[in-house]
Amino acid sequence: MMEHAALELPDHPRLAENIAHFAAALRRAGLPAGPDRVLLAVRAVTAAGFTERADFFHVLQAVFVQRPEHRAIFAQLFRLYWRDPRYLEHMMAMLTPTVRGVQEERGPKPAEKRAAEALLDQPAAPVREEEGPPAEEMQLDATATASARERLRTLDFEQMSTAEMATAKRVLAQLTLPVEPLRSRRIAPASTGRIDRRATLRSALRRGGLPRLHHASPRIRWPNLVALCDISGSMSSYSRALLHFLHAVANRQGQGWAEVHAFTFGTRLTNITRHLRTRDVDAALAAAGAEAQDWEGGTRIGETLHVFNHDWSRRVLGQGAVVLLVTDGLDRGDPARLAFEARRLHLTARRVIWLNPLLRFDGFAPRAAGIQALLPHVDSLRAGHSIAALEGLAEALSRPDDTGELRRLREAVS
Repeated sequence: MMEHAALELPDHPRLAENIAHFAAALRRAGLPAGPDRVLLAVRAVTAAGFTERADFFHVLQAVFVQRPEHRAIFAQLFRLYWRDPRYLEHMMAMLTPTVRGVQEERGPKPAEKRAAEALLDQPAAPVREEEGPPAEEMQLDATATASARERLRTLDFEQMSTAEMATAKRVLAQLTLPVEPLRSRRIAPASTGRIDRRATLRSALRRGGLPRLHHASPRIRWPNLVALCDISGSMSSYSRALLHFLHAVANRQGQGWAEVHAFTFGTRLTNITRHLRTRDVDAALAAAGAEAQDWEGGTRIGETLHVFNHDWSRRVLGQGAVVLLVTDGLDRGDPARLAFEARRLHLTARRVIWLNPLLRFDGFAPRAAGIQALLPHVDSLRAGHSIAALEGLAEALSRPDDTGELRRLREAVS
């Protein structure tokens, strides 16, 4: 049996204490790192030993990371705590007051701001004016300054801190996604409307005399809402926020949708619809994350759409279903196959609305082959990177002619 190098500890070891402090930072960042995990981590490090930094990283990750969405936060905190001095300086700078309007050399990566707040145990510091007489007086017009709530509405999900994401989840739980009913070709009895000749004749035969006129009107039915959420590395934050939104839609009575179905895909397709029916949103998404094992992995959009079209489309796309396709379109597979499966999906659904977070960039152009393959086979293209973008879904659903950014991007391709 292979033997690992023994863990060398000094007479007064501080490794266990440092692991406990590291676990506290993980808790502040939202990871379940209680005292039981701390003890397990110390025992795991003692048993496994380590000779390189990577070995130590993987031992702690195996203990503290229980959900795929926690990997990015854990990696950022590990790098910050055990220790990259230049990275620490960057994190300190993120929380240091700066003059508004002066941008850093690069924006924070996903989970960086959350990791900085957790480890340094403080939120971003407000800007303070320096004491002393100013060199010259400046007057600023603050009439157009956005409120904190408005700023949160337009903030990118990937750049939110822990507190901002918690607030965003509460806002998403209050959003509605109303839908207009569909008029069926079948009819139902009504007090007014067109005369139902068949019912009138049946009544005349029963009565044997002058019939009583019966009226009928078309039945109404509610469509299904089907969400296909990309949970690859570049899309996990956005899909997770959309799933919070869909959970609220699925559990709100009188919303109008007949059924709300949700699927996740990265390297494989996973049906998580039954988890959305759980009343507690945290329990629902935890169960969905446990079932979908390809969080923050690769992306095979064409193959997963093929599985959906073959196994699920006839079950869930009836009744004039609306499909939300949540992906950035960055697929490494065959573009021809992706175009074929997207066309098949488009022909089966009543409408296909594509939410692409890349639209948050002003200079975005459809250069990727996967994006060009999807463009001809969707009805509307919108951004899905913020609360405001998800609020715009109601407009896209209420207006059948809404195309969002679709026309502009199609013209850019042609």
